[in-house]
Amino acid sequence: MSELSSTINKEQNIETKQLSELPLMTVLELINSHDASVALSINKVLPDVAKAVEIIVTQIKQGGRLFYIGAGTSGRLGVLDSAECPPTFGTDSSLVQSIIAGGDDAMLAAVENIEDCIESGPAKLQQCQLTSLDVVLGIAASGRTPFVISALDYARHIGSKTIALSTRGLGIISQHADLSIAPDVGAEVLAGSTRMKSGTAQKMLLGMISTSVMIQLGKVHGNLMVDVKANNQKLRTRANYMVQHICEVDELTAINLLDTVNYNVRAAVLLHSLDTSPSKALALAAQPFQSLKQQLQQGK
Repeated sequence: MSELSSTINKEQNIETKQLSELPLMTVLELINSHDASVALSINKVLPDVAKAVEIIVTQIKQGGRLFYIGAGTSGRLGVLDSAECPPTFGTDSSLVQSIIAGGDDAMLAAVENIEDCIESGPAKLQQCQLTSLDVVLGIAASGRTPFVISALDYARHIGSKTIALSTRGLGIISQHADLSIAPDVGAEVLAGSTRMKSGTAQKMLLGMISTSVMIQLGKVHGNLMVDVKANNQKLRTRANYMVQHICEVDELTAINLLDTVNYNVRAAVLLHSLDTSPSKALALAAQPFQSLKQQLQQGK
């Protein structure tokens, strides 16, 4: 039996062989019970997740970037997570990037055969001018996607740090990275449909990794995203709440502080707490890799 045939055979779920014959509520209960098991699978690999976060933080502090790379659902989830970093944490769009097999067209529709292409992954990383300071995190539910494996091989050749993320335990991809995160979520309710449990696991892990990295980089205060880009009414309201909460001031005072520093939450807090000028507060807020707590303590 070939490696691919073995993988497909492993995806047969004996608990759901009669799925199409079951009543609707039974189908929903089965899907829900399988989904509930995903977090338990991830719990078993948290030490590996911690190692990944430490690697990424170390490289970013030296000037590196984080690249997600994947095909299909795996690639789309990477794009989703990387796209959320700038508005949530105020990062430059270059800090966390995603490469998806097939490019932008693959976000909305399947691009045939591209996941088997071993040239395009390395080519995309070359275009991004990958360096030894960067980290490449390859995502492949099955752990065998050629597009991702070739990209990891190129990254290792360059000297970049590499992390493999698969969701059916250790796969071939694990042999092509410095570190593997490989929970086994079990066979899907719908055989081979990795947009389900595997997709859920990938979404959880990527969110866990990026959020933890940003915490370590000082982008979070308590549980507040103090570097959020408040570019719509909902986020401006959230920014107002954060300043009220941190500075212990009323709503009008918070709004006045935020207006003075272009709705930069961190700068508004520094402006109030350090009794400094708006320009100085904005300059302090722009300093990298410092938590708001550190800045407040240093200013006293």
